[in-house]
Amino acid sequence: MKLFLCLLIAALPAAAQPGPAVPRFVEETATAGVVARYTGGWEQMVGGGVATFDCNGDRRPDLAIAGGTSEATLWRNESRTGGQLGFARARAGIEMTGVSGLYPLDIDADGITDLVLLRVGEDVVLKGKGDCRFERANEAWHFDGGDLWSTAFSATWEAGADWPTLALGSYIDRTQDAFPWGSCTENRLFRPGADGGFASPLPLTPSYCALSMLFTDWNRSGQPALRVSNDREYYKGGQEQLWHIAPGQPPRLFTEAEGWQRLRVWGMGIASADLDFDGYPEYFLTSMADNKLQTLTEPGSPLPRYADVAFPRGAIAQRPYTGGDVRPSTAWHAQFEDVNNDGFSDLFIAKGNVSEMPDFAEADPNNLLLQRPDGTFAEAGDTAGIDSLLTARGAAVADFNLDGQMDLVVVNRNGPAQVWRNGGTGGHWITLALHQPGPNRDAIGAWVEVDMGDHIQRREVTSGGGHAGGSLGWLHFGLGTQDRARVRVIWPDGAASAWSELATDAFHDLERDAPARRFRP
Repeated sequence: MKLFLCLLIAALPAAAQPGPAVPRFVEETATAGVVARYTGGWEQMVGGGVATFDCNGDRRPDLAIAGGTSEATLWRNESRTGGQLGFARARAGIEMTGVSGLYPLDIDADGITDLVLLRVGEDVVLKGKGDCRFERANEAWHFDGGDLWSTAFSATWEAGADWPTLALGSYIDRTQDAFPWGSCTENRLFRPGADGGFASPLPLTPSYCALSMLFTDWNRSGQPALRVSNDREYYKGGQEQLWHIAPGQPPRLFTEAEGWQRLRVWGMGIASADLDFDGYPEYFLTSMADNKLQTLTEPGSPLPRYADVAFPRGAIAQRPYTGGDVRPSTAWHAQFEDVNNDGFSDLFIAKGNVSEMPDFAEADPNNLLLQRPDGTFAEAGDTAGIDSLLTARGAAVADFNLDGQMDLVVVNRNGPAQVWRNGGTGGHWITLALHQPGPNRDAIGAWVEVDMGDHIQRREVTSGGGHAGGSLGWLHFGLGTQDRARVRVIWPDGAASAWSELATDAFHDLERDAPARRFRP
């Protein structure tokens, strides 16, 4: 029935589908102060991520940007509230080469965000020291950084654990001089050790050249599984993957007998959101020319059977929509956020040719797909002003100047990073931050619910996904014309808070077992 309704949407006359409000993004790269490039050759054809998180306690999202053959850089957010975007370079201890991706996470539960650096070479975990300073923690935390070409990351807290479980994905064997097909190297699972820090990593084999990973509670069982999106360009006999990660048990793949359906794409990024308000997340998988938007065919079933609804919902984004190049597109980072505050999650997709591949578009603009109330999407990248033709890789959609409008940063391969400020559309919004005592202070694995009257917006708090970078901190919800907000949190252990009515167009800290506190920038 659900698949039938999705297909029925495609048959609706275009005139019957109202156009969503289009925000106007203003590029402020020249004035924002961010001067960063992701540079390099073959070993930098993937990666190029950006992390957004607060590294100095002022609640504004700062930036950490992968550099490839250049140094990774950290940019302290000095934007004026509601004004132009501004960042200043900070010497932070992350300045090393070979960095392909960066993910923020409070690993040791001290209230200060740490960083995981994915590298061509040894991966490095950095302990946050406060005031945007970091120090190497591989040895102190018993983290084996290996010597791989790392390209994917996700984290979760298993039940009863004081430390997180980390999944790191790797790409091809970079020691091969030519024709590396079939040389995908080993993905690894790091669980907490008996004496603090991490135990020796467990192999996640078979491994098929992962470019994105995401711990997600796909069936709302309370037990997250690990989705892995793989690049079919290099594996032999591989496919997309879903892993059982049960506490105290070895990792185990979902099988076809358990409902897993074989799927092969040039998997580059994963984004998730509950688009149809049924309580279960949809997943957007980026690829070359063949992006997928997956929805459960039987919500509530223990079987992970998905239908691809990208085409009927207008979210396939398989070719450039401007720029004059009509060859197929190449998609990398994807992220769902409500950029026009109408109460419906929109989709940003970073685009860029891998490396002068002749069968794919060279002029490949980024997408901004705005969701209509009927669940379909409309392209607005050109009218919104984010249709850059540089060769994009990683990106982040975040509210940098704390005005309730979601801004944008994009990392380009062998080109300058770009920054856009969102001029807004006038819709109401609410922004939330979760806090709980003990380990997992940012409540990774929680679900946040916002009552919209006739439906509920739901958001899973995750660490990972995207392409080579992620965000930690504020959670944004557009509310449209609704000028009140009822909110509750289902915490990672399954306990649900009471519904609270909170002021709209405002920021709120939600502390477990305590009243909400309003934050005023």
